[in-house]
Amino acid sequence: MPRSIPLPYFDILLGEIAKGKGDIEKAFGRHVHWGHWDEAHPADGTMADFDRAADRMSLRVAGAAGAKDGQRILDAGCGFGGTVAVLDEQLRDVELVGLNIDPRQIARARDTVAAAPKNAVSFTLGDACEMPFEDASFDVVLAVECIFHFPSRTRFFEEAKRVLRPGGRLAICDLLPSPRGVALLSLKDTVFRGYVEHFLGPADLSCTVDGYRGLARATGFDRVVVDDVTRNTLPTYPVLRHIIRETRQHVLTALWGTGGMEVLSRLGLLRYVILSFEKPVATGA
Repeated sequence: MPRSIPLPYFDILLGEIAKGKGDIEKAFGRHVHWGHWDEAHPADGTMADFDRAADRMSLRVAGAAGAKDGQRILDAGCGFGGTVAVLDEQLRDVELVGLNIDPRQIARARDTVAAAPKNAVSFTLGDACEMPFEDASFDVVLAVECIFHFPSRTRFFEEAKRVLRPGGRLAICDLLPSPRGVALLSLKDTVFRGYVEHFLGPADLSCTVDGYRGLARATGFDRVVVDDVTRNTLPTYPVLRHIIRETRQHVLTALWGTGGMEVLSRLGLLRYVILSFEKPVATGA
């Protein structure tokens, strides 16, 4: 069995959901990532609205990978299965596979996500940096707001390329320092240490867009597409503050950490970015 990385906020979420905390289950019982809003979908501050915005984020990341009917799609770091669930609702004749290293998250996904007619859904316990899948077995690989927890971005990219078919696409979303924010984010041990260690668990927020371009070249991906959706994610922060107060755990540390992230995001120093990468067609890898 793969060794799970300790992520304290999942301990908190699962505990609060078990207590029947409705707001927490509505906001994070399906997805555990930021939401996406636009002019057609303005934020209203409710947990139901946040849940819909999280659906839209999953769909936007999947859209960046060209997810469509008839494909075999892997969601690495699948959490509670929310992205798999929303793709199951939107697509037909697909095989959707969720992968996660935490058996509790896999158990909840299996309990709450069922396949629509003509679709297949499964959840696998495993390591995204050592995937238990055959070479060239997926059309699309997704990693929705989880790659910063992986012990190696390079190893994940190598594994994603291995399991993708030629012409297949990888899409991720991540929180990245902007060019102006690199120096400030290099002080993360001072700025974010308490938040990361006591609330998020192990997390690396240091990779930049240029870093991802270099990673793509090093691991053999083509066609890097960058979609900066920072402003579309900002209504997430009031929801996070509400949920943090509801849990009554790590309140000062978590509020300080999320507040700092919000300020940096509004100043353009921390960016929420969706990136997609394509495995070349003419490759033997």
